[in-house]
Amino acid sequence: MITVSETAVTKISQLMQEEKQPENAFLRVKVKRGGCSGFSYKLDFDTELKDKDKEFDQHGVKVVIDDKSILYVLGMTLNYEGGLNGAGFVFQNPNASKTCGCGSSFAV
Repeated sequence: MITVSETAVTKISQLMQEEKQPENAFLRVKVKRGGCSGFSYKLDFDTELKDKDKEFDQHGVKVVIDDKSILYVLGMTLNYEGGLNGAGFVFQNPNASKTCGCGSSFAV
């Protein structure tokens, strides 16, 4: 399971409205090879569940992770931070042995 902070849920809900996502849309979290540290996170809105997807409900937002990515993000917290140095989603992943400077890629 992953945790999505209330701040991230607020931003996700806002983005879903801005992008006019349908009622059945959910946040898909995926890990793919690439990035400067070996793996990178990908966040997308989706409406189609796949056979081995894992589903979580966090503060009213549905989050879906495929069966391969779940191994890399178990225990992760997805947060949203904004400030003078910029705003964006922040991945706090206990499985990452290192992360890049921008925080969007990691190694295990």
